Amino acid sequence: MFKKILLVAALLIPMLASAQTLKIGLVDVNEIVDKMPESAEASKQVQETSKKYEEELGKLQEEMKRRVEEFEKMGQDELPAIRERKARELSDYQAKIEQFTSEAYQHLQQMQQELAAPIYQKVRSAIEAVGKEGGYSLIQDRAPQLTYYFDAPVVDITNDVKAKIGVK
Repeated sequence: MFKKILLVAALLIPMLASAQTLKIGLVDVNEIVDKMPESAEASKQVQETSKKYEEELGKLQEEMKRRVEEFEKMGQDELPAIRERKARELSDYQAKIEQFTSEAYQHLQQMQQELAAPIYQKVRSAIEAVGKEGGYSLIQDRAPQLTYYFDAPVVDITNDVKAKIGVK
């Protein structure tokens, strides 16, 4: 019996000791990224590109409107073959607009991802540096939808990461 108690104690003591050294940190990555000057510059680039796409789309839509009006002005006495050709042209032009819109959307998404990647890598590097310097065992994002509960032993390191990056 004594051996069993000694065995249980031998197993529990290291676990209790390691539980006391566990240090958990929380960080609000979105808050940091939003305040970084690189984010503002990336957003500006995406907005400028988006505006160019919107201007081009406006031109395409104006041309489509002109073509529809031309088709509608065409009288019922017009030859069926000509009406069918014009209707096909309208359909093809509409498909062209839809393809342009899809490609523009995809390009903007890709551009956003490419511009965001180095920003998030910089934040990640700063989080890792703060984690190593502070002796943290675990650092997780403080996103409200992911954190259900935290108490005093958990430390919010958002300001430390901002300081490491140089963001206020």
